[in-house]
Amino acid sequence: MSPRRSVADTLETRQRILDRSLAIASAEGLEGLTIGRLAAELGMSKAGLLGHFGTKEALQLAVVDQAAEVFLREVPRKVKQMPSGLPRLVDVCEAWVSYLEREVLPGGCFFTAATAEFDGRSGRVRDALAGMNALWRRDLRIHIRRAVSDGDLKSDTDVEQLIYEILGVMLALNHFLQLEHDSAAPRRARQALKRLLTK
Repeated sequence: MSPRRSVADTLETRQRILDRSLAIASAEGLEGLTIGRLAAELGMSKAGLLGHFGTKEALQLAVVDQAAEVFLREVPRKVKQMPSGLPRLVDVCEAWVSYLEREVLPGGCFFTAATAEFDGRSGRVRDALAGMNALWRRDLRIHIRRAVSDGDLKSDTDVEQLIYEILGVMLALNHFLQLEHDSAAPRRARQALKRLLTK
């Protein structure tokens, strides 16, 4: 086997592990990831699987990164052609609703589940989750401030309050989709967001 093929095989195996890990973690939490279970499901040895990550924590951190990549692909990158400000904010929120509505991950919003799982803990996984959430709030803040400066939102808009309320709508949407299996939840989320984003 050529060195190039060996590297490609290693990367492909690592991606297969991450894809399965993310599916499990979105439904059962990051603590639901056990090396034994993953190895059995993927037809690998425990040592072979651990060889790609080293530790369970390293695997969890890689899954957080993988979840972020999926979210970026499904939400902000889908609307990157829209101008910053209210047009992009509206489209970002729609892409976010669609992402949850289409059940891209089997357990709904990975970050909602993982944050609830780790918010009371300390450590690198909790810090990674907090960092991802902070980056997303920063992006929302940029679009809201631009919308205010463009005159598309009221000049006295409380930016932090609006971020809080948008996040609240999305948390509620994930809850009603996952726990209640409420097919009306996306429509309700869209109505709530329209009220929030109308001048």
